[in-house]
Amino acid sequence: MKSRVWTTIDFNASGMQSDFARVPFSSNSSAYGWIPVPMLCVKGGEGPTALFTAGTHGDEYEGQVALRKLARELSKTKLHGRVIILPALNQPAVWAGRRNSPLDGGNLNRVFPGNPEGGPTAMIAHYVTTELFPLADLVIDLHSGGSSLDYLPVALARAGRSDSQSEAIRCLLQSFGAPYSVVTDGASGGAGATLYAAAEQHGIPALTTELGSGSTLSENGLAIAERGLRRVLHDYDITPDIEAPETPQTRFFQVIGPASSIYSPSNGFFEPYAKTGEKVAIGQKAGYIHPLDDMLAQPLELTFAAAGIVTFRRFPTLTSVGDALFGLMAEAGS
Repeated sequence: MKSRVWTTIDFNASGMQSDFARVPFSSNSSAYGWIPVPMLCVKGGEGPTALFTAGTHGDEYEGQVALRKLARELSKTKLHGRVIILPALNQPAVWAGRRNSPLDGGNLNRVFPGNPEGGPTAMIAHYVTTELFPLADLVIDLHSGGSSLDYLPVALARAGRSDSQSEAIRCLLQSFGAPYSVVTDGASGGAGATLYAAAEQHGIPALTTELGSGSTLSENGLAIAERGLRRVLHDYDITPDIEAPETPQTRFFQVIGPASSIYSPSNGFFEPYAKTGEKVAIGQKAGYIHPLDDMLAQPLELTFAAAGIVTFRRFPTLTSVGDALFGLMAEAGS
């Protein structure tokens, strides 16, 4: 079905154009209104198209800031190809500073490929899938740990649906150059309903990231995003005149499945004993949950069920049953 989202941008026209992906939304205050999702298209000569997004979750800021800075730089740069940037993809969530949209409760990174007749979140996903993916030769969707997670600076990608796509994805990860590159099936985070998984389904090399923790801006995570985007644009010959930072040696890992993650067994206060990046062993103490209502009750001890490196841990101390507390990864091939 045709997307109901529209824009004044002509993606085939040369030069820089700035407008919105206009998402129809009928509210109490505006019967025929639309939600403005900022979008920039910069097109030069012949070459590939890079689609860069951030703000898929509204409380993750490293990608949002990095793309705004990149947009200003591209206004002064000669391009071979095209760059499409949406720095606040789930604009309602960005306005609210929340992970999910306050308009329909939608988690944009869990509804792909979307629905043109759904709520605003599903319509945005459908627009990206049906209108922007067909234009793109590579996709980067920038994320961070947001309000709930302390995360290692990682780039994540799916394995690819063919040998050639797998190699293209691996090249994209190497070009972006995050300290850790993780190949995942997405089982612990949305499976096939994420933006980068949907791009894989369309045969497009794609990656996502986790670059910060808490509802703040990580200086290190922002720098990784900025350097990675510049390297990708240079390596794919889209901005050959932009000096690319030296490519660091990224380390390849694989996610240890959600069965080896630790989830809170009770409501309470979370006392962690391990940090992100720490190597842990089977049976090692991970922390405690201190019950809220009985101050004399013994805290619940948490232990790791698998060996690996701590990829993330919960950021807030107040914890409810089912909250993800720790996730692990292991060296690829181990």
